[in-house]
Amino acid sequence: MSVLDRRAAVAGMILAVSVAGCALAEPKKKDAADVHLEPVTVVSSNGEHRFMVEIADTEPERERGLMFRPSMADDRGMLFEFQDVNERSFWMHNTYIALDIIYIGRDGKIVSIARDAKPFDDTPLPSYGPARAVLEINGGLAAKLGIAPGDTVRHPFFKR
Repeated sequence: MSVLDRRAAVAGMILAVSVAGCALAEPKKKDAADVHLEPVTVVSSNGEHRFMVEIADTEPERERGLMFRPSMADDRGMLFEFQDVNERSFWMHNTYIALDIIYIGRDGKIVSIARDAKPFDDTPLPSYGPARAVLEINGGLAAKLGIAPGDTVRHPFFKR
């Protein structure tokens, strides 16, 4: 192998390692134009609270959730949809913002709320009851709006 061939081979390996390193870095963020939002309404004792949410209804979307987001508007969130009803448990791995994690039963009733979940905390936050969906909103917002277990979440998913 000539000196030029060896240099080309080394340069190729360096490029391959660099590309692999980029692939392991933070995933590409979606552009605002790439995000489809749907309305969700939470009916509580003090009124109706409307959010525009991203839907996480595939395993990759549910696994990523709101990870790597530096911020989120107060009227935004994410609705995680599952086909079965089970005990659920979420965590805050790679999640930069505090969240209220709202566990919702088959009928749209709120089962429980993990309030002010701490960013980057890998502690499991269980639903303490069977849940078919999970709504994530900014941390502290559920308390501020008076959202509590027993309240109703309205979205077409709960009519299926």
